[in-house]
Amino acid sequence: MHDISIWEQDAFFAPQDIIIIGAGFSGLWTAFHLKKKFPKKKMLLIERNVIPFGASGRNAGFACFGSLTEIISDINTMGLDKTMQLINLRFKGLKTIREVFPNKAIDYDSCGGFELLKTDESLSRLGEINKHLKCITGSSKTINQNDSLIKKFGFKSVNHLLENKFEGALHPGKLLAALSQLLISMGVQIMYATELKEFEEKNEGVLLTTNLPTKLKAEQMVICTNAFSKPLLPELDLYPVRGQVLLTAPVKNLKIRGCFHYDEGFYYFRNLNDRVLLGGARNKAFELETTDEMSTSPVIQTELDNFLSETILRGKKPAITHRWAGIMAVGAEKFPIVKRVSKRITCAVRLSGMGVALAPRIGKMAVQEMNL
Repeated sequence: MHDISIWEQDAFFAPQDIIIIGAGFSGLWTAFHLKKKFPKKKMLLIERNVIPFGASGRNAGFACFGSLTEIISDINTMGLDKTMQLINLRFKGLKTIREVFPNKAIDYDSCGGFELLKTDESLSRLGEINKHLKCITGSSKTINQNDSLIKKFGFKSVNHLLENKFEGALHPGKLLAALSQLLISMGVQIMYATELKEFEEKNEGVLLTTNLPTKLKAEQMVICTNAFSKPLLPELDLYPVRGQVLLTAPVKNLKIRGCFHYDEGFYYFRNLNDRVLLGGARNKAFELETTDEMSTSPVIQTELDNFLSETILRGKKPAITHRWAGIMAVGAEKFPIVKRVSKRITCAVRLSGMGVALAPRIGKMAVQEMNL
């Protein structure tokens, strides 16, 4: 390890007021809210990869807040109040994104969200769920049954289709880039390829050991590493799970337009111009997909291939041009963990696959938790 110069020390490695670990959506939005509230504080954001590489830039680009079957499942697991709190955070988070960035900058498309149903089971609760959602969206019919669209979209073996006009799609890569550029313009320093190895909390601050040639110092530290937080905070109730995705070659006369959910949100797909982007199926192999391994697996990819051909495209089997995976954080429940774990350390993690929508609000909650 080489020695550093005084210029490097003063310009790049100087003590900070706040260091944020992780440059995905959680870390970026936390830095955004911190800098808005404390514009004079020195802030450094460090990311272990050359780009954010967990889930933020590897998801399907849904701007969504929950389908009917997912909401019902969450109510059964977490209870009504907590589920509605979570949906409200997602809804407000999506609103924040559009307030900060113009649609064109992040390829935002108000295409609507849809859910495929193969049974009538959940329809009996549609009116009840809409009553609860009205307090969030302002609409008495946030989710509408619109079976006439089944034929239009060309689905097979689908009995009902639900529509949510409040949902849309965006380009997560462009959102990450735009948010990073905005932070730099606000005076936040970002260091990529900088991995936190260990940290020590002292009376005068936090001392961080990384792969850099010197230790970093800060008054406060915020951990926003989501699925990769367990080694840093082993007491947290979270573990990594893999989400897999594929993208087809252009499909002639593709009928689907919008973002689609199926089976409590475990399957999700959208059109990307005239291509199909499809992800999920983790529920077909929970144990296998409980991993931080970023590579795809034949079991899940085969399941996605079959769902693509049998349900979405009615027998067509287009070429697949891309397959990839991202790593999410889940736990005993879906509600995020945002808390101050010690005098100088706060965490904002466990976004359960909804980081696009949740991170703008989770970042703000993290600021409120900090000892500033």
